[in-house]
Amino acid sequence: MLSRLSIRARITLGSILVAVVIFSIALVAVRVQVATILTTADSTLARGDLNSFADEIIANPANTLDDPGTGVLLFVRAPDGTVQVDTMPHIIREHLEHRDGANEQLTQDVEGMDFVVVGRVVHTSAGTWSLWAARSTGSSTLALQGLDSTLIIGALVLLAGFGVASWVLASAALRPVERMRRKAELLGADPGEGGLPVGPARDEIAELASTLNALLDRIRQSTEREKQMVSDAAHELRTPLSVLKTQLELAHDDFGDAEALARQLVAAEVSVDRLSALATNMLELSKLESAGTPTTPSSTEQLVTELMGSVDRARMLAIAKDVEVAFSVNVTGEDAAFAIGQHSFGRVVDNLLSNAIAAVHEEGVVTASLSTEPGGLVLEIRDDGPGMPESFLPHAFDRFSRPDDSRTSSTGGSGLGLAVVGAIIDSSGGSVSLHNGGPGLVVTVRLPQM
Repeated sequence: MLSRLSIRARITLGSILVAVVIFSIALVAVRVQVATILTTADSTLARGDLNSFADEIIANPANTLDDPGTGVLLFVRAPDGTVQVDTMPHIIREHLEHRDGANEQLTQDVEGMDFVVVGRVVHTSAGTWSLWAARSTGSSTLALQGLDSTLIIGALVLLAGFGVASWVLASAALRPVERMRRKAELLGADPGEGGLPVGPARDEIAELASTLNALLDRIRQSTEREKQMVSDAAHELRTPLSVLKTQLELAHDDFGDAEALARQLVAAEVSVDRLSALATNMLELSKLESAGTPTTPSSTEQLVTELMGSVDRARMLAIAKDVEVAFSVNVTGEDAAFAIGQHSFGRVVDNLLSNAIAAVHEEGVVTASLSTEPGGLVLEIRDDGPGMPESFLPHAFDRFSRPDDSRTSSTGGSGLGLAVVGAIIDSSGGSVSLHNGGPGLVVTVRLPQM
């Protein structure tokens, strides 16, 4: 039931329930205190009635006591057992006749009315006197009844006021949330509307708004990346798909010519390989730019092993162009850890070496070196190709970006290789940069030690 109510209503009801408990304890404590005071007052008055007779007995024990007067309830028994004064109600008298004198206090009910009875013993030369005085608690009962009514009415008024105040305060506290909700509705209709309002007070609601705004920014950026990825992918896929379609159409026309058909099928396989590589790179880049899965750290020894494996693979690619692939390793601290997976590092080296091999001319040279620097490792890939236009260098790691010269035009690259490299290195906390070395291009990767 409570879960279906609004937060404002739940806060108000909770506050009222707490107030009910506190007020109940306070009212009971007040009533008990007042009742104690009234009972003490009644017993004090009864003792006062006794004192005057006790003083008279002590002064003149042989004299006969006078009538106490109307309204004074008294019972006095002489040492010889005779009752000299008796103005007690019948029920109380029957109870006192069979009691020995004692300094005590008791309560007696007489036909629904309570009496406080106070006893006292007076020792004289003639013997021991027993004195009893009684006071009706009717006036105290009436006073308590009036107090109960006043306390109940006052408590109800206070609860009503407390409930209204709680509702108003809860409404004021939740007003920023309502503004955030209305703004969120506008954001749903127009994502570019901006962020949620952040109040001037640095409270929990303002912190929530700031956190949600940061989340919205990340969602917008992710959405923009996805839109850009889809747009770029559609643009990049259109050409190879058109080429593949044309190649298949030509293959249909060459069914009677086995050699021509074989050439078209080989060309189609190349187009399919290019599409497959493009799809693989797009998938990997999408995974890297998403939330990101924690990577198992790698040691220096593992990275060196992966570098040598990448060099071996690159040499197989370089045979067709008669390109030399050289490498050098100058590292220390084989047990040092780095926040990059071994296979991810191999993918970085593979991409950089394949790009370099594609860029250099026949009988060119590509060099990979791995060295230690204070606090990390440095990977450097250098080639003696034509390099890149200076204006393109700031955009080299953008998706589907390619320089407008011969560096990649002959290879038909997708423009995702460096984007994948940049994403992998960013996720590991490192940095990657490139510059023209005159001749060729120099790519420098720095990995900080964990």
